[in-house]
Amino acid sequence: MIFKRINPVTPGQRQLKLLDKSYLSKRQPIKSQLIGLSNSGGRNNLGRITSYRKGGGHKKLYRNIDFIRKNTKGIVISIEHDPNRSCYIAGIFDSSSNKYSYILAPKGLKSGHIIKSIEGAAIKIGHSLELKDIPIGSFIHNIGLASNRGGQLVRAAGNYAQLIQKDSHFARVKLRSGEQRLIPVNCRATLGILSNENHNLISIGKAGRSRWLNRRPIVRGVAMNPVDHPHGGGEGKTSGGRPSVTPWGKITKGQPTRNKKIKNKLIVVRRKN
Repeated sequence: MIFKRINPVTPGQRQLKLLDKSYLSKRQPIKSQLIGLSNSGGRNNLGRITSYRKGGGHKKLYRNIDFIRKNTKGIVISIEHDPNRSCYIAGIFDSSSNKYSYILAPKGLKSGHIIKSIEGAAIKIGHSLELKDIPIGSFIHNIGLASNRGGQLVRAAGNYAQLIQKDSHFARVKLRSGEQRLIPVNCRATLGILSNENHNLISIGKAGRSRWLNRRPIVRGVAMNPVDHPHGGGEGKTSGGRPSVTPWGKITKGQPTRNKKIKNKLIVVRRKN
């Protein structure tokens, strides 16, 4: 069963759907990899609200994730929930350097597994290799765009890319959006599909849960005054009388805003609209 069993004793629990996380590790987070986070509440450096839909939220600590994954070897000691991202993370202990770290946890990775990111590592889930050493057709994530940089692409829950072509200089990678990119073959990627693939099935259930997640209410433009929004004002209830726009008059629905001119020559096929 993927959902947590909830006895609906309140109205907010009737439509609530939460994922069952009972199989995740119960151990405390790795203290050396925790960093304090400050919450802006949607305010800028002058204290003025510039993002009206942020605010509140539970206090949380940032888990320092190793996106570079270079020349390391360790054992998985835990699979944990991370409040800062949608996929699960794995706690790693490297006995050679006596250090702890976190990585993004792929689907199927479990406590006790050995993971490697060294040259010549086996083709196994969780291992990090250069693209030139990964077989064509493999599912990968945490893909770097430069050899000296950490993973930048494919880091969300349930996400993956597929390696579809290689030559001596570039590898061709197909993303979930349909976009196909050329990436230098000396860049690193991790094997496997990211965990928590059912993340999109969660149902919040009540407004209060959104407030716990740092989301404030979204006010409709037609409910505002004319000074606040182009849809505002009018006698009685109105439907706006014009296409859906932002508070600054920009079209929000139907009209494409992306420049279709390909500026990055390494993008071979653009994503589907």
